Parts: sequence; structure tokens; C-alpha cells
Amino acid sequence: MESLPLELHLGANFLNNGKVSFLVWAPRSRTVSIKIRKNNEACDSLVPMKAINDGFYYNEMEDVSEGDLYSYVLDNDKERPDPVSRYLPEGLHGRTALIDPKSFKWTDNDWKGIGIDEHIIYELHTGTFTSEGSFSSIIKKLPYLKDLGITCIELMPVAQFPGKRNWGYDGASLYAVQDSYGGPDGLKSLVNACHREGISVCLDVVYNHLGPEGNYLHDFGPYFTDEYHTPWGMAINYDGPDSGPVRNFIISNALYWITEYHIDALRLDAVHGIYDFGANHILQELKQEIINASLKIGRTVCVIAESDLNDSRIIRGTEVGGYGLDSQWSDDFHHCLHTVLTGENKGYYSDFGSIEDLAKSLQNAFVYDGMYSAFRKRKHGNSTAGLSPSSFVIASQNHDQIGNRAKGDRLSSGISFQQEKAAALLLLLSPYIPLIFMGQEYGETAPFQYFIDHGDMDLVKAVREGRKKEFASFGWNDIPDPDSVQTFKDSMLNWDLLSENDNEKNHKYLFRFYKDLIVLRKERLAGKIKKLTDFSVCYDTNKKWISLEYLKDFGIKLAYIVSLSDEEITIDFPFVDKKIEDKKRKSILIDSEDPVYGGSGKDETISGQIVLKPWQVKVLG
Repeated sequence: MESLPLELHLGANFLNNGKVSFLVWAPRSRTVSIKIRKNNEACDSLVPMKAINDGFYYNEMEDVSEGDLYSYVLDNDKERPDPVSRYLPEGLHGRTALIDPKSFKWTDNDWKGIGIDEHIIYELHTGTFTSEGSFSSIIKKLPYLKDLGITCIELMPVAQFPGKRNWGYDGASLYAVQDSYGGPDGLKSLVNACHREGISVCLDVVYNHLGPEGNYLHDFGPYFTDEYHTPWGMAINYDGPDSGPVRNFIISNALYWITEYHIDALRLDAVHGIYDFGANHILQELKQEIINASLKIGRTVCVIAESDLNDSRIIRGTEVGGYGLDSQWSDDFHHCLHTVLTGENKGYYSDFGSIEDLAKSLQNAFVYDGMYSAFRKRKHGNSTAGLSPSSFVIASQNHDQIGNRAKGDRLSSGISFQQEKAAALLLLLSPYIPLIFMGQEYGETAPFQYFIDHGDMDLVKAVREGRKKEFASFGWNDIPDPDSVQTFKDSMLNWDLLSENDNEKNHKYLFRFYKDLIVLRKERLAGKIKKLTDFSVCYDTNKKWISLEYLKDFGIKLAYIVSLSDEEITIDFPFVDKKIEDKKRKSILIDSEDPVYGGSGKDETISGQIVLKPWQVKVLG
């Protein structure tokens, strides 16, 4: 495929001559017309489009304005919103509004983005991050996020979805920005404000399926295939007949976000649900087009994949047969940490649970790197050898691991305050890219539950039944109704927790712990960890502790040890660096038992043996 232009050519676009062009791919239609209500007319106009080639239809119109509403009429019968709608102010089933991207005034010309190894990601859901549930309300919280120290916010999907309540993965109009969040200008204003504060923006995009309600692409062309199947809906046609325009539709969408909305990174949802057996995989092609665009706009743009395959080809270079993406989510760390903290062992957690597994996830990113998985009943994953730690994003909590529990209960609801601090340390001073899920930095107690707002009651019933079936292997029941408004409201953050004076609830203490760990990460680790051999992990399954030491030969002076025990333990120095061992005394940079973190007392230095209270953390430097 020829290199794609930076400016969107699909959909409706304002031209320099004052006209608006309309371009749509509709090979399943014999005729296509534009139905539009111009702002100076009392009724709709029906304007035929010209068939040009390969199923595309085109026309230009004058005397139209931004905000005018239009739709396409297929074969004089079906009225449908534009597949490349920029804005759907009437909702997913309504008409498309004309938007002129040049009307928004950007102020971020000096912003150049950040490298992948500088990322400290804060994942949030726009609808529940604040009670207002809007882009503008996120802007009000940017001083808080800057104070916390994160460098990137990751927005869960904002493509138009049914109703007003949804995680976003049911989006069915990939180019339209959710109207209830604030629409196109709301998102652009948020990105503008983030860049002003030195914070990058990652957008979660879904290229493996479209939501079941409002998916009108079937009426236009062969966007989907029966050759493959996903758990969420029909697979997208990336390698079958007429797949060329489909690939162009998806890649144009990726370029649209980074150019028209100045998005800094894309998180590709569940790429294991993207099927392409062509010689040039869609992920590889998408990444190359983003590289080309990034060079033209002079801004660093990163592409991060979510995958449960433990397949390093996603992040290996194209010269060795990989797809060349910048990083990928690695769930193994989460599963190891969760099981060590909670003792859960049902469902996919049955593959984890040992301190040895946790140590391997810290040293190699993947625990399952080709070894046998009892849960899957087969070998799983491949090697991470030779890769950079920044090739992996890890989390102790995220939307999936919380929201895909029956009641959406957070980690903080089932573990102690001391364990929360241990989890924070293992996440934020790991060699990998850390991701914080909104609220975990202060021990949010509200759940993050699964919620929907579908208009089709048969679909609502199917979702309810599907949720019950999903949790059967975990033995979970009494599942909150995903269609209930209360389920949505219960999932909103309770910001009052941070302003409460009762420090016995530990929210302020935990926030300070997160903040200080982030400061230390930026000072000691950012941009310095290049290989999986730049650090060494030690552990003891009997006494239950784990340590990680960044090797001084690589210019990093930092080590930590974490108790994973419910009892006080005494251990010998675990570090392999002989310079540390010979010195036999190290200053303590952070101690989770420091009173400023809600602890009972701290040590200033360590000499000889180390005494750790239950789940205590000590950072040495």
C-alpha cells in the first residue's frame, strides 16, 4: 500500500476552495447519496454521489458549514451515519456532524513527545475518573497528576459507543469522539492541556472488533470475515478479498489520532484478536506508517500492544521477523504479584502463585516463555532474550484485572496497607514501564465494575448471561448488573478519600509513598535500563523475600528488598554486587515503615543482616 497522507481523505473534509468533499467506500451499494440539512435551508437535501473506482463514492458540496448534519443513503433505502464520522452529537445511531479540524487552535507546537522508556502511565476511564465524567473535568485534575509524577495518561477508548455508560471497547464508530465526554473539541482541549503540563497522552484503540450495537459497516462493505472468530464479535477482514480498503480504514484511523488529535501513543487492544496471515502483517504496516508520520510531524509517537500470547515477535524488530512495536503489556507480572499477595489460585491464576514465578517475571518479563501452562494445557510464550525492559508495560492493577472480576473489587479491598506498599514498590521500581490504574495511588476503595448502556434489551440480556458464564471457573456469583446506572455510579472515584483528615485510613500515606517512588524512579532509572541483564533478582521461597539490584557497572545505584512474609524475617545481604557486599553498610533511601508513610519507625542504614517486618520494603542507594 502506498504511504498514507497525513490529512484524512475519507469521510467529510473541508477543502481550501471552501467546499466540503465526501468520500466513502460502499462496494455493496449500487447508489449512494448524501442526505444533509444545511444551516441555511429549511429541509434536507439529497445529493447523489459519483461512483469513482473500487467501490468508492465521491462528491463535493458548497454552502455547508461546520455543525451541519448529514448521513449516507445506500440504494435509496438505508440511511446510515458516515463510517468515518468525526462527531455523532445525536449518538451512535444518529447523523454525522461536519467538523473542520482547522477550527481548533492548538498551542502545543513546542511539544515533541516522550520516549517509551520515559513513560510512567496512568490509566483512566473518562466517565468514572470524576463525577462529571468529561474531558474538561480531567483537565481540572492535571495539577494532581503532575504532582503525583506520572508522565503519560492513558485514556480508555473514547470512540463513540452506545448510550452514555461504557468501558469503550464496544465502540462502533472508530473516528467519532464520544459525545457525552465532550466530543472532538473536548478531547483536543484535554490533549492541549496535558502537553502544556508536560504530560503525554496515550489513547486506547480497538482494532480487533467493533461493538455489537450501532455497527453499520456491514452495510457498506466487507469489513469483517467469517474465517476467524473473536470472543467479542466478528473478526476484521485484514487478509481476505477486498481487505485493502479495510486495512486503509484502520491505518488511517491510527494516523488520524496522532495527527488530528496530537495523541502521543496508541495502546492497541487485544492484538491476539487481530488475525492477518498475509506476508505484511497489519501491525507491522501500521507501525511503519506511524514511524513515517512521526518523522513528518517531528514528534515521538509510541505504539503499545496488549497481547496475552507472550509472543516477543510483537516487539522485535522487523529485521528479525518482528512487527516492531515499541512495547507490549505483560500480564505475567500482575498474575504473579496478585497470587502472592492474595493467595487466589482459580482460573488463570492457577498457573501462578510462587515467589519463584514473581522473581522470573521481574528478571525476564515473561514467566511463560515456552514452558508448559497447566491452565492452557500446552506450552505458552517464547523468549524475551535480547529485548529492552522498556519493551514491556506492567501493572499491579488495570481495568481488565479489576473490572473483569465479578464485583470489580480492587486489590486494596483484599490486602493489607503494608502489602499495598510492597506492591507499589515492586511496580514502580521495576525495570519495566509501570502503569497505575486510576485511584490505586491512594488506595481507592470504590470498585471498577463492568457497565453498559445498550438500547437493545436482547443484547443487555446476553451481556448479563455472558458475565455469569465468564466467572464460573472462578466460582464467583452475585454479579452486579452491568446495565444498572448504580453499577456505573459505584465505579466512580471517591476523591474525598484524599482530603480526609483521618490518616488511619492510610490514603495520604500511600499517595506520598507512590509519589516518592516515582521521584526516585525518575532520578535513578529513567532511560538507563537498556537490557534485561542490567539488573539481578534474588529471592528466598522459605523466608519469603525478593530483592532486585541494578548493577552499578551500568551507572545505576539502586537496590531494594521486599518482605513477602506475614512474619518478621532476618536475612543476610542478598546483593551480588561485590562493592555493596564489601561495604556492608548502605543508606536507606525509602523505608515503608517510615512514619511519613504510615509506618512504625525506620532505619537510617543497614549493616550486616537485614531485619524486615511483615511486607516491609527497603530501598538502598
